[in-house]
Amino acid sequence: MAKKNTKRKLVGLVSSLSGHRTYYTTKNTQNTPEKLEVKKYDPIARKHALYTETKKNLGRNEVKARKS
Repeated sequence: MAKKNTKRKLVGLVSSLSGHRTYYTTKNTQNTPEKLEVKKYDPIARKHALYTETKKNLGRNEVKARKS
């Protein structure tokens, strides 16, 4: 089984036009500590828009501590 690289974090990209989180990507937090800004297609607005990085805040990305 392959090792999981803990330096790469899963981040969501939010559109500046519609405010929807359409794209997800991983980024190395040591090499790029600043927020990502990428120009991608927004299917809701049907235009290219600037997407900025946010946390993937859906509960699947972070491991919750066990109650003991």
